[in-house]
Amino acid sequence: MTRSYFSAPSGAQFGVPSAPVVGALTERGQGRSPDELAAHAADALARVRADAPLVQAITNRVVSGFTANVLLALGASPAMSDIPGEAGPFARLAGALLVNLGTPGAEQREAMREAAAAANAAGTPWVLDPVAIGSALVRTPLAHELRDLVPGVIRGNPSEILALAGMGSGGRGVDATDRVDAASRAAADLAGAGSVVAVSGEVDLLTDGRDVVRCANGNALLTRVTGGGCALGAVIAAFASLGDDRLAAAGAAHAVYGIAAERAAAHSRGPGSFAVALLDELAALEPADVRQHARLSAVGVPTGEPAR
Repeated sequence: MTRSYFSAPSGAQFGVPSAPVVGALTERGQGRSPDELAAHAADALARVRADAPLVQAITNRVVSGFTANVLLALGASPAMSDIPGEAGPFARLAGALLVNLGTPGAEQREAMREAAAAANAAGTPWVLDPVAIGSALVRTPLAHELRDLVPGVIRGNPSEILALAGMGSGGRGVDATDRVDAASRAAADLAGAGSVVAVSGEVDLLTDGRDVVRCANGNALLTRVTGGGCALGAVIAAFASLGDDRLAAAGAAHAVYGIAAERAAAHSRGPGSFAVALLDELAALEPADVRQHARLSAVGVPTGEPAR
């Protein structure tokens, strides 16, 4: 799959949960059992369905329609508002914001800056997906500029996370050339600035710089559908809108999306039927399914990094 998650510092940016969390996670630093993580993910899905959060997605034109359909299937409400002059006011009203750098034209770049600044001012949680950064002359400096605005969650493949942390030159376009564990230190460094970081791979790594969660849910067919990774960023944004610990929210998003992908792959003939089945399985997925099938585990601090 792709991307990772963190639980950044508490504060106004992410608000207060609207209701007690069923299967609440143990206190930070004490460890989280797989059962606790699965219970939280199941409850988070139920809450997303109940809240139907409005998710503003400033995303790449190649995946816009698929991303909107994934949000609808999940139970959220998509808003593909990326016009300068409108993007900022919309970010103040939305439940969450996704900024995806897949096709950053000049007008969209202006909208991204406007929306990210407005989200910070309004306390709207937002997700940065630094698609294909590295040697690209336009999107790479833009990604660093947006990183400095401290998004709530950063999600990317290992090569993107390494490039964003200044520890690598990026992958081959949107494809990673590095393994997940190679990006663990980069993820920890980015998390230390206040973002939760999610590194996508065969087993996703999510960290807030203090704790690390692994998610083993997903299916390789996600890499053969345009938008398979990008849509995950929108799902993370929907879960971040709940106002919980961002690491827990990102973990829940990965588990829900990954379980739906596993179920879709089980009765698909290939990428085409899989893309349709993924939407169906997201819509059909129940909290009880998540509790039973989530493969989430807490594994301690990032490799080579001291606990903060």
